Amino acid sequence: MEKTYMAKPGEVEKKWWIVDGENKVVGRLASDIAMILMGKHRPTYTPHVDCGDYVIVTNVDKVQFTGRKWENKRYTWNTGYPRLRSESAKERLAKHPEMILREAVRRMLPKNKLAAQMLEKLKLYTSDQSHPHQAQKPEPIELAVKK
Repeated sequence: MEKTYMAKPGEVEKKWWIVDGENKVVGRLASDIAMILMGKHRPTYTPHVDCGDYVIVTNVDKVQFTGRKWENKRYTWNTGYPRLRSESAKERLAKHPEMILREAVRRMLPKNKLAAQMLEKLKLYTSDQSHPHQAQKPEPIELAVKK
């Protein structure tokens, strides 16, 4: 009888991937990144173990939305005071461009304690920044390609 392989926390070897976010649709890119962070791209995926890889995304300030989402999409949050705070996607791009992709990926991760560990493996950089992860030798990968 064959047994199902279950990965253990210390035996999973992490890889580093680098993605160029220029002219990529946010939702498609976020779903592909979430799969890599969770480790679902590996045949040894185990739900209760963080077996995902690290992902570096450059040019996050040049991502795209389809349709009129730059004007119509609203991000809301609670401050603890009465009423919700909100801003449009265009306003968020001007202030914190990396938060657009980080929030999209965060909402696609599982809602458990592993999600925070997975999200820490996501490194986001705008076009005017260079990433400091050359020592990890990240491999380029093409994500968010229409099939």
